[in-house]
Amino acid sequence: MLYYLFEISEWARTHSISGDFFKALNVFQYITFRAVSAGITAFLISILFGNFVIRRLIALKFGQPIRTKEEVHKLFELHGAKKGTPTMGGILLLGSTLIASVLWARLQNPFVWLTIFSIIYLGTLGFIDDYLKVTQGSSAGIKSRVKFGFQCVLAAIVTLFFLLNPQLHKLAQQLYIPFFKEPVLSNLGWFAFLIYLLVIVGTSNAVNLTDGLDGLATGCTATVVAAYAVVSYIAGNFKVASYLQIPFVSYSGELTVLCMALFGSCLGFLWWNCHPARVFMGDTGSLAIGGFLGVVAICCKQELLLIIIGGVFVIEALSVILQVASFKLTGKRIIKMSPLHHHFELSGWKENTVIVRFWIMSLLFSLLGLATFKLR
Repeated sequence: MLYYLFEISEWARTHSISGDFFKALNVFQYITFRAVSAGITAFLISILFGNFVIRRLIALKFGQPIRTKEEVHKLFELHGAKKGTPTMGGILLLGSTLIASVLWARLQNPFVWLTIFSIIYLGTLGFIDDYLKVTQGSSAGIKSRVKFGFQCVLAAIVTLFFLLNPQLHKLAQQLYIPFFKEPVLSNLGWFAFLIYLLVIVGTSNAVNLTDGLDGLATGCTATVVAAYAVVSYIAGNFKVASYLQIPFVSYSGELTVLCMALFGSCLGFLWWNCHPARVFMGDTGSLAIGGFLGVVAICCKQELLLIIIGGVFVIEALSVILQVASFKLTGKRIIKMSPLHHHFELSGWKENTVIVRFWIMSLLFSLLGLATFKLR
């Protein structure tokens, strides 16, 4: 929205109106300025309204249900004290991201609205899931197949958005792999739906699985989204994209603003979510930010790079898949408990130790992902 102050300066220039005030408005045209401003705005909103949101969630008795002692005996001993901590804190996280994005992004950009729609869509799905959990006093929520169905609908909408857009259709047909200059597939057709489904649903659920310790998912999201702020800026800059031999996507540069807005929101939310957490993001936050990352990766045509940059999320999801598969096939567990962060907890690591080490891993994965741009 504030981008349009730049157009006031352009109007003044075309009408030969001079003045330092109008010249100063030129700064609003730059993505870098607006991206940093969006991050700061989102951070301040999270800090300023954090206490208010937490108090409201407590007043509404939206406390996080904890699995019973009979379900997970050892884990209950570690996390039992967290029972009643307000959940649905994703409202604060997503709200600050959306406000900052609308304020600082160029709203004519279709990728901006696609991403905002995805946040609201999955945030609403997560909110309903959290609401059912707190009102029913269980950790069940929406049935898995129902949740998956709604996530598939979003993937279908994103697929149609690309395939039915004449300007984006050709690019949407291509699939790029890290370390390769050219697309490995140039005509995906409707197979693109399967690719987008795996990216959006996979990332959304992977972040959701990672959100099991105080600040774990929030901190990892901050490093991943910061990396994709760089990726989206590069992909939207023709000269830099050509130099690094990655696909140029004209609309993607503006996503840098949204990525930095989420980055600032994560830092602000981490203020309240760090150990011992005063609030949890819940599915309201985790499903939405996971979907956000998936949609941004698709828009930048760096879908598979997300496997590297989001390495912690991938490992967490794989630990669950392999654990379930092993138990069903052999009756044995390969780790003490999935997702992986619980395995380390049950192995004797302190919660803070697990969290910080996973943050370090996430930062390294993000740097490794960015390094692949020079290895093509």
